[in-house]
Parts: sequence; structure tokens; C-alpha cells
Amino acid sequence: MLSRAMSEAPAKSPMARRFRGFLPVVVDVETGGFDARHDALLEIAAVLVRMDAHGRLRRDATHACHVLPFPGSHLDPASLAVNGIDPHHPFRGALPEREALQRIFRPVREAVREQGCSRAILVGHNAAFDLGFLNAAVARCAIKRNPFHPFSAFDTVSLGGLAYGQTVLARAVQAAGLDWNPDEAHSAIYDAEKTADLFCAVVNRWAELDAGAPPAGAAAARP
Repeated sequence: MLSRAMSEAPAKSPMARRFRGFLPVVVDVETGGFDARHDALLEIAAVLVRMDAHGRLRRDATHACHVLPFPGSHLDPASLAVNGIDPHHPFRGALPEREALQRIFRPVREAVREQGCSRAILVGHNAAFDLGFLNAAVARCAIKRNPFHPFSAFDTVSLGGLAYGQTVLARAVQAAGLDWNPDEAHSAIYDAEKTADLFCAVVNRWAELDAGAPPAGAAAARP
């Protein structure tokens, strides 16, 4: 017999059921290099996704911050030339790492609770890079309530290669039939939003294909 507590527990949301209790949150970072321990985190954007009444994913709110280089951090001129960031520009409105992370984490935690999920899981294009910088910043700031899974992630490089035969973000986005503006690329907000659109397109396409597939184990039809 079920206990009263178990019988009164709320049912999991469709989102929680779809991803085994995880809430996908798309993250993109812009940095001062490739070394998460020593190079500066300069921008971070997190894009929430929602599931509609038909089970399709769509991009939701974007939360982003410019980040002050942490004391003693390294800034690689080659990386800055690619992302076009001037870390010391007076109008960047950059926040210290801890404050920036808390500003990003707050709506993520709220979305996790609202969707009845256990925690967030990072979605990224080359997700290990973004997760590595996120984890390094969390460790530097001694943040105890990191809403993201510490090592699991969804990588749209793999998903884009599987669904569209493309692993470069711009090419995968275009192969999915979505717009891409090269002049806006390499900003955390733009790249995160386009990665979110790509992730939603792949998941929705899989759902459509799965709905039309024969039952698992069914024998192939013979002519």
C-alpha cells in the first residue's frame, strides 16, 4: 500500500518525464581563452526552454550577464579578437563572477521547481567547454547551490551531426531551416539562443519521427 506522502506527491510534468527529471537549459559562455581554470569568463547566457501542450519544445526566456575578469585571470588576445569583447570597456556593465552567476542561477532554480524537475542539465554547442567554465567559476566563487548537473550535458554538436549531418553551429542551424546572422555570432546571447533553437528542432523532429515509427521489435513488413 502506498504511503500517504507518496500518494499525495504531485505528478511529474511532461518536461520532467521527457528528460528523466532534468530541465534542459541552454548555456553559452564567451571567455578570454580555452583554460577554464586560468582564463577569464567574460559573458554568460542561459536560455530556458518550455514544452507546449503538444509536447513540442520552444525557446523561452533568456538571461545573460557580462562578467568582470576574476583577479589574476588570463586574457588571450586571439580569443578577444574572435569574440570582439573589450573586457575593460566602461559601458559593459559587467558584474563580479559570483554576482553574475547568482543572477543567472536564480531563474534557472525557479524554472526547475516550476517544472517539477530535480535539477538543470546544461545544453551547449561543444557543451564540455561551457560546462568546464561554469564549474570552474562555481568553484572559485564557492557557490553551494549550483542548479546544474556537474558533469552530464546535452551537446548539440552531436545532436546536429545526428539530425542534420552538420556539427558547426551555423551550418547545423541553417540545415534545420533556421536563420543565422554571422554578424551577431560569438555573443553569448545570440549563440545561446540559436543553440536553443537547434536543440528544440532536433528534439521536436525526433518526436515526429518516433510518432510515425513502428512499435519496437515489430517484424518488417514483407512485400
